[in-house]
Amino acid sequence: MEIPMKRLILLALMTFNCTFVAADTLTLKAGHPESYVVKKGDTLWDISAAFLNDPWKWPRLWDVNPQIANPHLIYPGDQLTLVFVDGQPRLVRNGDILDTAKPHVKKSPEGRIIAKSNAIPAVDLALIEQYLVQNRVVATDWLAEQPMVLAGESPSRHHIVGDVIYIDAELPMNQKYGVYERGREFFNKESGEAIGQEAILASTGQVVESGKVSKIKLLTSFRETKAGFRVMPMESDSLMSAYFTPKPAELKTPAVVLAIESKMREAGKLDVVYLDKGTQDGVEPGVVFSIYRDGEVIVINNDGMPVPATERTAYDNLMASVSSDRAIQMPDIYHGKLLVFKVFDKASLGLIVSTERPVRVDDKLIAPESLALRGL
Repeated sequence: MEIPMKRLILLALMTFNCTFVAADTLTLKAGHPESYVVKKGDTLWDISAAFLNDPWKWPRLWDVNPQIANPHLIYPGDQLTLVFVDGQPRLVRNGDILDTAKPHVKKSPEGRIIAKSNAIPAVDLALIEQYLVQNRVVATDWLAEQPMVLAGESPSRHHIVGDVIYIDAELPMNQKYGVYERGREFFNKESGEAIGQEAILASTGQVVESGKVSKIKLLTSFRETKAGFRVMPMESDSLMSAYFTPKPAELKTPAVVLAIESKMREAGKLDVVYLDKGTQDGVEPGVVFSIYRDGEVIVINNDGMPVPATERTAYDNLMASVSSDRAIQMPDIYHGKLLVFKVFDKASLGLIVSTERPVRVDDKLIAPESLALRGL
């Protein structure tokens, strides 16, 4: 669709006169539509991706729009029209043009009643839910204080779905519990500070008999349950909200990959990893990071030739350590993007949503310059 000359002039002025705030300016995608009719199955992410180069900035398309105070109330069949307010692109519903010089007139209801569940979400997690895990990171001492699995009705040392296990505590009837295996202890690599204890979800169950020794019937199994595992109330029926708003991470210092959930040496797309930042650092579900690895240090030898790390001699390393002119740090290398889906006090769980290279422990995580979650 041809863009009017007036809009071209406006976009040019925005480009050349707003250098100071360029990083915060919405950039429209080439060939974007002038309007859009919401379809069943759309998400706010999808809609914004039709208009913006960086879809994670989608909330700014709506933030001065009194018609759409809650974007989650956009429904299939609604027509969205692109307009400009104070030089910035905005979406309005059903073709109504905003006039910021006039007070907003509240319209009477039009008689349409649609269940809230039909509203258009930000991002649908159903496509990636199967890859998520319900492990937790808790204080080591706290985990040791939780009720423990003593044994089971079955003589087997390994318990699965349908088995009844015994717990050394009086638990409330019908309460749902997660049964957790003690995993790794995590520490901050630089400070040595304890980050927490990994608790690996082995199974879930429901209390069927309460007493000094309670009984839990196992309802699901992710791995075999054994004596010595700890039980904790399930946090909720779902790991996180079915929909959420992706946004770029904002941290003063980079986060790092603390561990790979599967304990493999390298992780790829749709693998889960632990981060060394949590709620105390301002991380929350939906935050997105770009994954980078430190670039190699190249040493210049006595002949003035660059020597990669794999070929350096002890003498090369010595010279590099005493002369900064002999060691040159290469740029960091981009490896992919990560989406945080579960957050604890000092750590988080993230899903790798795209990769160009394998991800390893100690890779660093910084705010993304752009984001593309479509195609998951």
